[in-house]
Amino acid sequence: MKIDDTTLSIGTLRARPGSKVSGTVHADLSTLAVDIPVTVLNGSRPGPRVVITAGVHGGEFTPIEAAARLARLLEPGEVRGQVVICPVANPPAVYQGRLNVSPVDGVNINRVFPGDPDGSPTQRLADWLFTHLIDGADVYIDLHCGGIDQVLRDFVGYRLTGDQGLDKATAELARSCGVEDVILGLTPDGGNSHAAAARRGVCAVLVEVGELGQRDAATAGRRVDGLLQALRHLGVLDSEDSAPSPIREWVWTAGVTAQATGLWYPEFAAGGDVAAGGLLGRIVDPADGTEHPVHAPAAGRIFYGMHGLTVAAGAELAAIAAPWDHEHSDQNLGQAIGSPAFQIPGLGVPALDTPPTERRQVP
Repeated sequence: MKIDDTTLSIGTLRARPGSKVSGTVHADLSTLAVDIPVTVLNGSRPGPRVVITAGVHGGEFTPIEAAARLARLLEPGEVRGQVVICPVANPPAVYQGRLNVSPVDGVNINRVFPGDPDGSPTQRLADWLFTHLIDGADVYIDLHCGGIDQVLRDFVGYRLTGDQGLDKATAELARSCGVEDVILGLTPDGGNSHAAAARRGVCAVLVEVGELGQRDAATAGRRVDGLLQALRHLGVLDSEDSAPSPIREWVWTAGVTAQATGLWYPEFAAGGDVAAGGLLGRIVDPADGTEHPVHAPAAGRIFYGMHGLTVAAGAELAAIAAPWDHEHSDQNLGQAIGSPAFQIPGLGVPALDTPPTERRQVP
């Protein structure tokens, strides 16, 4: 992403102040070539640069619909700053695979950010997205839902970085998205796009709304409303007089993965509570009927989990969070950071990014 006093450019797309440009950016990654749809709005008044992505995973239709609707809805004359919307960030997974992993190489792109320009095709795509879209942002919003094999209770997630100004701005952004449950991760580690962005000083949140990949027009509409609310909070759009929605704060406590390959029979529903050691489900070997019980390593609420029948060893089965005591957050942090009882689900492979040379000023 390149910006000067007159023009905001992404690939061949160029938007002058007060203009809106939509099109396809061709990304030639040597081992993979993809065409990525992007809408660029360059406001005529100063403000933050906000990047919104959807379609990072295949089979997550409602976020893609919401991003596409927002791109059609926004006009540059009402925008302060710049808004960049990418409704299909991972075309191979969206158009060919419809799963969390890419059909090109079997890699989950949201476990390998900020990517690797010399890595696998999906790692190269992650690097392109991070370099050309995310790393140039002041604010980053990544839209997801439960995939076609995943149940999910709506939530907004973000990561603590230790930068008090950035963490405060990110918490306020998370609370502005119109979703009742906000879940924080105690470190910015891992290969998720919003975590990698946080490590670079970007105010970044993950918004998860919807489950089972369902194409739900009403949910997409509510997601657009939440995005508009967030843009008003950021000052990108004119504010409206409305009381903030009440939220509940949580902290990730555990991610549960399959220890065996077989048929998965869950014993929980998204949004249900579980005790430490409680039964989450069983994996059954289809060859001999051997059962492998799966238990919760920590107490809390299950915010998403596997609904599909077949799982391989290492597959993510459930993610658990516990209530966060905001009034005693310093004490909680001191006790929790590094504790095996507070683990962020879905961290993926170790990150390959380098420290930023300077921190951005977060609006």
